[in-house]
Amino acid sequence: MTNVFQQHGAFSWCELLTNNTTAAKEFYSQLFGWTMKDQPIPEGVYTVLKAAHQEVGGMMKMPEDKSDIAPYWGVYVTVNDVDATAKQVEELGGKVCFAPMDIPDVGRFAMIQDPQGAILSVISYNAVM
Repeated sequence: MTNVFQQHGAFSWCELLTNNTTAAKEFYSQLFGWTMKDQPIPEGVYTVLKAAHQEVGGMMKMPEDKSDIAPYWGVYVTVNDVDATAKQVEELGGKVCFAPMDIPDVGRFAMIQDPQGAILSVISYNAVM
């Protein structure tokens, strides 16, 4: 069976942006039994979420310039080539909300919007996670 981090078209990561990471950590660890590990990133701290020792998602503090936005969960779909996917999104009538960019030690991602307005992120990983 192919790892979801390698499977083109598979949902492979979920991410919470929130204004209160402390409260979110407490809530989700109690609700789902997730374990969490904080990692420093240029923007502050990124918390990796684990279910049964498997990394399943992450959370981070909402950027200060977006503090008026309600906390939300985002999802990532694995693709073979982020740049080609972003081009295809536009060809199919969608929009690229956040142009392809690299995430150090992780891979490359972009945020897209389908023609109906739904937003998700696409990602290609550097290596199997």
